[in-house]
Amino acid sequence: MSERYVLDLREVAETQVAVVGGKGGHLGGLSRIEGIRVPDGFCVTTDAFRRIMAEVPSIDDQLDQLSRVNPDDREAIRTLSARIRRTIEGIAIPGDLAGAITRALGRHGEQAAYAVRSSATAEDLPTASFAGQQDTYLNVVGPTAILQHISRCWASLFTERAVTYRRRGGIDHRTVHMAVVVQRMVFPDAAGILFTADPVTGNRKAATVDAGFGLGEALVSGLVNPDVFTVRHGEIVARTIAAKQRAVHALPDGGTREAAIDARRQEQPALTDAQVVRLVELGRRIEAHFGRPQDIEWCLVDDDFQIVQSRPITTLFPIPESGDQENHVYLSVGHQQMMTDPMKPLGISVWQLTAMAPMHEAGGRLFVDATRRLASPASRAALLDVVGRGDPLIRDALETVLERDDFVPSLPDAGPGGPPARGASAPIETDPAIVTGLIERSRTSIAALERDIRTKTGPALFDFLREAFEEHKRVLTDPLSMQAIMAGMEATWWLNDTLREWLGEKNAADTLTLSAPDNVTSEMGLALLDVADVIRPHPEVVAFLRGVEAIEYAENAAFLDELAKVAGGAEARDAIESYLDRYGMRCVGEIDITRPRWRERPTTLVPVILDNVRNFEPGAAGRRFEQGRQKAREKERDVLSRLRALPDGDRKADEAKRMIDRVRTFIGYREYPKYGIISRYFVYKRALLAEAERLVEAGVLPEQEDIFYLTFQELHDVVRSHQVDDRLIQRRKDAFRSYHALTPPRVLTSDGEAVTGAYRRDDAPAGALIGLPVSAGTIEGRARVILDMGEADLEAGDILVTAFTDPSWSPLFVGIAGLVTEVGGLMTHGAVIAREYGLPAVVGVERATRLIRDGQRIRVHGTDGYVEILP
Repeated sequence: MSERYVLDLREVAETQVAVVGGKGGHLGGLSRIEGIRVPDGFCVTTDAFRRIMAEVPSIDDQLDQLSRVNPDDREAIRTLSARIRRTIEGIAIPGDLAGAITRALGRHGEQAAYAVRSSATAEDLPTASFAGQQDTYLNVVGPTAILQHISRCWASLFTERAVTYRRRGGIDHRTVHMAVVVQRMVFPDAAGILFTADPVTGNRKAATVDAGFGLGEALVSGLVNPDVFTVRHGEIVARTIAAKQRAVHALPDGGTREAAIDARRQEQPALTDAQVVRLVELGRRIEAHFGRPQDIEWCLVDDDFQIVQSRPITTLFPIPESGDQENHVYLSVGHQQMMTDPMKPLGISVWQLTAMAPMHEAGGRLFVDATRRLASPASRAALLDVVGRGDPLIRDALETVLERDDFVPSLPDAGPGGPPARGASAPIETDPAIVTGLIERSRTSIAALERDIRTKTGPALFDFLREAFEEHKRVLTDPLSMQAIMAGMEATWWLNDTLREWLGEKNAADTLTLSAPDNVTSEMGLALLDVADVIRPHPEVVAFLRGVEAIEYAENAAFLDELAKVAGGAEARDAIESYLDRYGMRCVGEIDITRPRWRERPTTLVPVILDNVRNFEPGAAGRRFEQGRQKAREKERDVLSRLRALPDGDRKADEAKRMIDRVRTFIGYREYPKYGIISRYFVYKRALLAEAERLVEAGVLPEQEDIFYLTFQELHDVVRSHQVDDRLIQRRKDAFRSYHALTPPRVLTSDGEAVTGAYRRDDAPAGALIGLPVSAGTIEGRARVILDMGEADLEAGDILVTAFTDPSWSPLFVGIAGLVTEVGGLMTHGAVIAREYGLPAVVGVERATRLIRDGQRIRVHGTDGYVEILP
């Protein structure tokens, strides 16, 4: 018989996951590390599982049914998975398979006690641990009982929790198989878990040991609180000794039982300090072997450690590669760009090639190395000032790192390259013609790009794009453009700081900037109200749009062509087409060139259009803009009048007037460079997709969008050679899926520590959610927690709660009453547009989308920066 149903653990290679599962592969690897003791045993391979599954009646139909169930329908999953488990457990193990298992038991001790442990092929992987998803049975004695528990392990592939985990991870049930590890039972004095990196902070230099008396099951099941030790550089730096009242012990005839611990031992450490340090040394050896931080289960028997499991810690955020052993401090680019989702490789590499500063990738996100700017006092102060105004959590996190005197080196001069400090921009005249000229220069540059790229294909396209990227960066760093941006930001800061000092008024600039001219992002939201005006008189068009979500359109044109066939549809199509001509390059997560643009997927806009049709009267766009402008004028008159009543009032009023004119001239332009970037990105993308289509036609790639999983240079190589590594693309797809489970930190150190920062405030009511005030006012209403703009369903007066808002979210802003986000800063796009529309807004509210439930009533304090959840 060709199948090998049983392999001794010492025969197993860690690469044989397909044969012995994740746990079996790791145990095989562990057994060959010098100085690491692993209990003897064997593995019943996945060949045995496949043979049993072949006996399950109608298994394909049952798996089809299971795959179609909504992962949130727990009752259906529970029913279907229980049926499959019962069937598997009821199948008799064939004689030759049972014989192979009993012969292996004979070699290791037929009447000895064993642990029988599930080992799935999608388990203990670098990107998904599946910890606790399948079953383990301890202290199983005798061949009959062991065979029975092996069947239970096979069946545990279909526990409700395992099925749900796979569904949410996008893993097909048919691709996962179950092996079973059978190991000699260890009867420990103490047991527990070792994390070779801190599982909470991510610090790779800090190991954490959890320890308790007896079997580790007491800790895993939550029966007792463990002793906890933290070890850095071979020394225990923190310890918590718990009162361990109970333990789990093995019974002589099989099974386990809980037992009380003698009162005199309850508060004694389960391990000595020397044992803790020695265990961490073993853990470092295991970590070095597997090449990544490990979650290790250990047992202590007669002062000898035995390792019963090791798996990767999959929740740690990866560390950017620096190429040296120095300390580094990284700032999240996604938090500054309002896009903390993972990016695909092509998106990452194009952003790196067009960015003004070097950027490092980790976990599908981009980071800037701020170490050098933090190293000298002058550039440090400038950096902390700028990031503190934008996001106080980033500043606090950086200050936390700086308090550790030994982490950031001290340099006399960090050199150029940091963000400009407040007041650092060159003087610029307050002249609207400057903004008009900058916008025209940008449009001319993009038109030249569109014209010149049309004739470029093959390797010549990539040579052209390299040159286009340099022009892209030249446009971004245009000194006059930078001066205009800084002029608007500095005027905003001056007004808020100075009017608070002179008049005691918070965030005065929020009203003074309402309906500022030349703000392309706020214009984008208002323009969709004009689209709704065209659609509203045509009930057939409205009905058609309401049915759009239920239809899959293979092509962008198909949706618009079908729309044109209904009464009033041609007019509606033309209005949408006109909107897409101006704004179709935008989308959620638009800094990633691989994200589908509105022009590519216009149905994304349908829910927002329908909300506008329902919630607004005709002409709302013009009225909204004019109302904002009038409020700004009234605020200006009020501020200047109050200033003139003060001592030295005329001088103060004249100074404030100059700054008000300055902010209204330049603050709208703050949004235009991003619009220009995304416009250029869409030109690049269409050219690259056309090249991808040629690769598909030549049989080089199966799908156009496979290019998204290659870097720009890798794609260039494929175009040149007409050869592609399919396995590389598949690995990149798997990795990208896994990155969605990671939360990127605002600040990340080269030790792997995610430093979150805190607001350090005590001016909010108890229980309030603290954030950053970015748009003044207070509003109470229904919270709508929306993570996908395409699923928007808003009523007038709703408060939008979401993770982040880049410019593409602005069409939603015209229909809401307030805004709460998890990510954001004072001058990020969402904050700017919230102020443009006069929406009370609080950003940077940690875990807002999880702490606030959809439909709850909340009160947003946009002036003071906190959110109350109302009864």
